[in-house]
Amino acid sequence: MSSVTLRNVVKRYGQVEVVHGIDLAVEEGEFVVLLGPSGCGKTTTLRMVAGLEDISGGELEIAGRRVNDVQPKDRQIAMVFQNYALYPHMTVRQNMEFALKPQRLSATEAEGRIGEAARILGLEPLLARKPSQLSGGQRQRVAMARAMVRTPKVFLFDEPLSNLDAKLRTQVRVEIAKLHKRLGTTILYVTHDQIEAMTLADKIVIMKDGRIEQIGSPEEVFSLPRNLFVASFIGSPAMNLMPGVVAASGGGAALTCGSLQIPAPNALSRVLKTAQQVTIGVRPSDIRLVSSDAATTSYDASIEVVEYLGTEALLNLSAGGQALVAQVPASDRPTAGQQNVRIAFDPDRLHIFDTQSGQAIRPGDCGHVESIGGRHGTRDRLHREAQV
Repeated sequence: MSSVTLRNVVKRYGQVEVVHGIDLAVEEGEFVVLLGPSGCGKTTTLRMVAGLEDISGGELEIAGRRVNDVQPKDRQIAMVFQNYALYPHMTVRQNMEFALKPQRLSATEAEGRIGEAARILGLEPLLARKPSQLSGGQRQRVAMARAMVRTPKVFLFDEPLSNLDAKLRTQVRVEIAKLHKRLGTTILYVTHDQIEAMTLADKIVIMKDGRIEQIGSPEEVFSLPRNLFVASFIGSPAMNLMPGVVAASGGGAALTCGSLQIPAPNALSRVLKTAQQVTIGVRPSDIRLVSSDAATTSYDASIEVVEYLGTEALLNLSAGGQALVAQVPASDRPTAGQQNVRIAFDPDRLHIFDTQSGQAIRPGDCGHVESIGGRHGTRDRLHREAQV
């Protein structure tokens, strides 16, 4: 196992800067996921760690050793690619053997590593087959085995499940989780799929436009998003976001949103300023249907569309001029077209953001939040990528 440290890492293509001074510390044995939309710089960052992209500025360390100018084969890392990057003319066994050539192992040791990786990933019956004779899930397991036989200190995964169907994605995701649990190797994993990130990661790094927006555990980034981008990106279905303004209400504050008058969270009453423009966020799972005589603040709403998901249902609601999505038990038996239903949510579970800065407002912030730190031919490409 090895740590990976990026200090003010920058990537430029000519005059265009695409990664802007990233700072990231990955501890030994951690499973860290780089998460973000397409074009945010996550794969470029991973390829810089692998040595497949040059670093334009900053420092990269693996196991405390500066590796900015170290060749990929000498970094003690192994990479699993989105497109598998298997040699099509080689069998499964030969693809795994090729990954071991730079290490010059004895035949006995090489065979032992191949056998162990094949056993762990269920590839023993497939060793004589070529990639064209394998399913997508089997090819991805071969790519994982080829990385595994090198006994790397760091595994790098570049969107390894994006070419698989839903069922295979779930199966291979479980295999990756088992592999990490068994080997305890440091893993850097790139994806745009938040379900993969939330289920696999010890720590999630959320990126946008070549910058890190937030770093935290899955629970932290879901429960305490630091800005509007993170709030809208994390969560399925996405967080409801409503424009509002702060108004005085008795000894506290209220949030006016269309015709809705929402009590402000108690912890924020002293932080919010009258007439401040805010964005109010509420998770669909925090909206519930209540009876008209419920002893809680509730609001009139109408149900426009119902999406049944087995044990749950997603309701597309209209309330006070706002479009909302609620996630409720299917046993509530909501139906599309229902008028004058009542909805409620706990004010203390609301997320409040300053509209101008986009930053979350927290107790004691005084209205703001701390800033967040931070082509070759096919054969040649395969040969280069096979080094990692």
